[in-house]
Amino acid sequence: MRHRRVNKKEEMLKIIDECQVCSVAMTADNMPYVIPMNFAMEGEFIYLHSDPEGKKAKILERNNNVCISWSTGYEITYVNEEVACSWGMKYKSVIAYGEAEITDDPEEKVRILNLVMKKYAHGRDDFHYNAPALRNVRIYRIRISKMEGRVLGY
Repeated sequence: MRHRRVNKKEEMLKIIDECQVCSVAMTADNMPYVIPMNFAMEGEFIYLHSDPEGKKAKILERNNNVCISWSTGYEITYVNEEVACSWGMKYKSVIAYGEAEITDDPEEKVRILNLVMKKYAHGRDDFHYNAPALRNVRIYRIRISKMEGRVLGY
């Protein structure tokens, strides 16, 4: 069974929506660094949030290029249970590329944090954020410059 490319944006967005976590890849001193993160998506933007200090923040200050990966729908399949080479894994995946920009505006931070919370709090988006919490969170906005998807077995 061969994978197929996903060319329709709507299908890629559906795959992304099914995912709870994305893997964010960045480069530090010519070495890859990948971490799982919660996210929100709206239009052409992916939003991530984190502590303003730490390894990720330092890396993105030097090089803001990122590659973000989502995958879901895993299921072992095989043509013949006794033949190892006939085994495979069904999956759906999307990869997006872009540059991470920091959003500092407190009102925009609240709007984006509500987008994130809406994804994980079953649609609820009426949360309160105090001033220290907003100061101590970094919001990254990534405009998608390229997106590609693949599926196998679906």
